[in-house]
Amino acid sequence: WILLTLSAVGLILWQCAELLVNYYSASVSVTVQFQKLPFPAVTICNINPYKYSSMKDYLSELDKETKKALETFYGFSEGKSKVRRSVDEWNSTGNDFFKQIPLLKFEDFSNTATDLRSGQKRKIEGSVFHKDSSIVNSGDSNDIIGFQLCDANNSSECALYTFSSGVNAIQEWYKLHYMNIMAQIPLETKEKLSYSADDLLLTCFFDGLSCDKRHFTRFHHPLHGNCYTFNSGENGTILSTSTGGSEYGLQVVLYIDEADYNPFLVTSTGAKIIVHDQNEYPFIEDIGTEIETAAATSIGMHFTRSRKLSKPYSDCTETGADIPVENLYNKSYSLQICLHSCFQKAMVDSCGCAQYAQPLPAGAEYCNYKKNPNWMYCYYKLHEKFVKEQLGCQQICKDACSFKEWALTTSIAQWPSTASEDWMLRVLSWDKGQKINKKLNKTDLANLMVFYKDLNERSISENPTNTIVTLLSNFGGQLGLWMSCSVVCVIEIVEVFFIDSLSIVMRHQWQKAKKWWNDRKRDQSGKPPQADDLERQGHDNPVCIDEDLPTFNTALRLPLPQDSPLPRTPPPNYSTLRLETAFTEQLPDTLEVGRH
Repeated sequence: WILLTLSAVGLILWQCAELLVNYYSASVSVTVQFQKLPFPAVTICNINPYKYSSMKDYLSELDKETKKALETFYGFSEGKSKVRRSVDEWNSTGNDFFKQIPLLKFEDFSNTATDLRSGQKRKIEGSVFHKDSSIVNSGDSNDIIGFQLCDANNSSECALYTFSSGVNAIQEWYKLHYMNIMAQIPLETKEKLSYSADDLLLTCFFDGLSCDKRHFTRFHHPLHGNCYTFNSGENGTILSTSTGGSEYGLQVVLYIDEADYNPFLVTSTGAKIIVHDQNEYPFIEDIGTEIETAAATSIGMHFTRSRKLSKPYSDCTETGADIPVENLYNKSYSLQICLHSCFQKAMVDSCGCAQYAQPLPAGAEYCNYKKNPNWMYCYYKLHEKFVKEQLGCQQICKDACSFKEWALTTSIAQWPSTASEDWMLRVLSWDKGQKINKKLNKTDLANLMVFYKDLNERSISENPTNTIVTLLSNFGGQLGLWMSCSVVCVIEIVEVFFIDSLSIVMRHQWQKAKKWWNDRKRDQSGKPPQADDLERQGHDNPVCIDEDLPTFNTALRLPLPQDSPLPRTPPPNYSTLRLETAFTEQLPDTLEVGRH
């Protein structure tokens, strides 16, 4: 029994330790549910942010220099034979674009570069950053195109940016100057330069019913111009669809107007859309889906709502209030909002101005090299640190504990068909208000359908696998399995092994303390201990040791008290020898017998 008991105790200790480790392992279980749901917000932007015809006055000098760069380096021009120009012809222009950030031709991977504007060769020093995975020669066999950014306060601090092709180099160079120009244009003016809802939207249907521009909300995006959000919920109403399928979703025909595109800013044609929650900011530039022209694009959606547990189960945030980064987007917290806001804050602190593609912090203004000549070098160096996770933004920002996600399935078909192209383009041209003899081209149009494949919501939530109730239940199961114990049994064990043991120890300590106190009082009085005191103590009396009552023989062995006479045999009591009747009066029947 001793071995069995010890084995059972060992097993229960092992199992309880396993339960404790399991409890503090912060594991979760996943629950999946399906239910009906409302329609999300759909934001649509033209890939070309501003009408090129409206922007020519602002971009004329930049476009002129870009065309000259193409003609000089690649040997072609509009309406002319593809012959290289002499670099001396660059000197006729008096603008500052190439003076600020000139395009450079690096020869044979050396530190010598040729300024494409002046034709002068100069020694280039600084860190080289290749914007692509490999260097591909463009132009001559050993030519590489790029540009140099230097610190305006310290000309020896420079960075060289090279590209795998001249197309990428010229586009990146063009965007730098483009952002400088756009940062100086007021917002109201930029909204007029971009597309209106009447320009972008030709037809609209939702849930089988007609809709129009009143169902769309405009917001201005720095990189994409005027964008329009369907079902934004700004008026407090969120639309829902009656059933799944393409016929009950959103159907729009978009007017792209390819002829009015900026040839140097964008190289593709179409629109960008993003499906998001009404409280989320639409990051078109990060996760937007491109829509082709002359095609019908069908986007089927599956909605998933996810919720994670916060600490100690995961390192997520509920509302972002615990993140030391200001939300610049005035929308619900997300990891992207935190990262962009963190970078913008670092940009303002380090460079003294804000980056054009992101919202303005309070009291800041967008960068341009007229007011901030050093911002380009500062921006590129800061962005390099951000990508390498040296700014600390990736360490500060956390995932949101709850988020919504729409999984999109895209399919494309030719639209309009060859058989219906003629009449459809005529009707759409009429709706657009144009003359019939100047009908729209199908490359100017894009057909978009966004719908739920089904109205089931996939809900993924995390719940603690181990709770206090589970832990106590597991403890009880192990106790019952190995030792047949219940709560009452455990209480009894605690009482026997702890309370009783404590009581014995306390009694022993009390007796020691009491004896110490008596000895101390006796020492203070100076009276020697008396024999009577010793013999009167119960533990010294042999009678108190024996639990049986004393007999005649044991009584004779009891110690005699001092100063007491020896015991003697008492004299007899003669009165006990006298016979007395049991009754005081004689009974009548005995009297009659005596008479006879």
